[in-house]
Amino acid sequence: MTISRRTLLKTSALAAIAGGVAAPHVARAQSPEFSYKYANNLPVTHPMNVRAAEMVEAIAKETNGRVEIKVFPSSQLGGDTDMLSQLRSGGIEFFTLSPLILSTLVPNASISGIGFAFPDYAAVWKAMDGDLGTYVRGQIGKAGLVAMDKIWDNGFRQITTSTKPIESAADLKGLKIRVPVSPLWTSMFKAFESAPASINFAEVYTALQTRTVDAQENPLAIISTAKLYEVQKNCSLTNHMWDGFWFLANRRAYERLPEDLRAIVTKHVNAAGLKQRADVFELNASLRKELEGNGLAFNATKPESFRDQLRKAGFYAEWKAKYGDEAWGILESVTGKLS
Repeated sequence: MTISRRTLLKTSALAAIAGGVAAPHVARAQSPEFSYKYANNLPVTHPMNVRAAEMVEAIAKETNGRVEIKVFPSSQLGGDTDMLSQLRSGGIEFFTLSPLILSTLVPNASISGIGFAFPDYAAVWKAMDGDLGTYVRGQIGKAGLVAMDKIWDNGFRQITTSTKPIESAADLKGLKIRVPVSPLWTSMFKAFESAPASINFAEVYTALQTRTVDAQENPLAIISTAKLYEVQKNCSLTNHMWDGFWFLANRRAYERLPEDLRAIVTKHVNAAGLKQRADVFELNASLRKELEGNGLAFNATKPESFRDQLRKAGFYAEWKAKYGDEAWGILESVTGKLS
């Protein structure tokens, strides 16, 4: 199934309802044996939630109603760090989270977000569906969570500002920029001599609107669906890092499912993730014209100036030491030498 940009951005049928977005009614032999919550921080029209709606319907159908999953989009259950705590305690059973924010619990999870590491999607999926993804899932498992095999896509991130456009690393000096709550993001923008502020996504629009910060960075799909263009003027195409979403499960809740039901849930989560990847790729590729129509001015950048500044500031050497030789070696087997 291919989802058009119009469908993704105008899916009124997926409007959030009290108690979460549940699967449409399917024929059920009985009341659900397992009723789980899946939370995320993205608008209901984002490809993540479009595919999640299909996913929970398919799970309900194939399990004959034994497994019910309710979707809670748009940070309905709290900010990212809040929802991560709920996932660990069992307050919610499933949660999608950026590896970089997950690094507050699993330090090496953020290695996939190293600045200017991946030149394109081919390199991303080679790493994340290969040895790097296997390594990170192992690290996540040690923290008592389960990460599904297929990481979902967020996209390559771009910088938007309400002040001047960003053309080279020098333009980032002194910039008040919102970053997610993650040591790697803060470290990278400090290497650019910016003034990064760690703010949960649910608060980003207000922080930009009130000029608490002058800039933020996200993929185009999020800039569009969260309407950040309303409070920003410029979008600089930096592609400074790739970001995704690990589909995480509370281990106790996941293992409570009988093996046959667990296999069905896992199968549909991974299938939805692959479809969501294709949606995000298509959406990010087509959004520039629409965002320009909404008043966002785009500009090209000088990529080498950013990587040179990171090397000069010791960013790569610092994070190689933090991640360790094993993890860094797996990363550079795909990206080539960074430090």
